[in-house]
Amino acid sequence: MNRALVIKATAGEESPERCNQAFTVAAAAVASGVRVSLWLTGEASWLAVPGRAAKFALPHAAPLDDLLDVVLTGGRVTVCTQCAARRELTRADLVPGVRIAGAPSFVEEVTEEGVQALVY
Repeated sequence: MNRALVIKATAGEESPERCNQAFTVAAAAVASGVRVSLWLTGEASWLAVPGRAAKFALPHAAPLDDLLDVVLTGGRVTVCTQCAARRELTRADLVPGVRIAGAPSFVEEVTEEGVQALVY
C-alpha cells in the first residue's frame, strides 16, 4: 500500500478516550499493512516512558501498552522534542524504539505524497 498515516496524539491520561483512539487507529492501520507514524505530543508524551502505557486503563479498550507494542513493531513512534524537553524526558527515558524529533520532521512526514494526517 502506497498510502501512509501520520497520527498525532495530543492527549494522555487526562483525556483517555481521545488518547486511546489515536493508539487504536495507529495499531489497526499497522495491522492492515499501512505505513504508520505515531507522534506523541503534550501529555501523550508520558506514554512513551516504560510502564506508563501499562498503567493506562480505559474500559472496553485494548490495553494501551499492547497497542504501543503493535505500532513499534510495524511503524514508528515519535515524541515531540519540545514536549519531551518540557517534561525533562530524554531518549534514555523512553521505551526502546521510540525516537524524539521536532516540528520539521513532523512537517516533512505529513507533506509526503500519499500521506493522511490525523490528529486526536
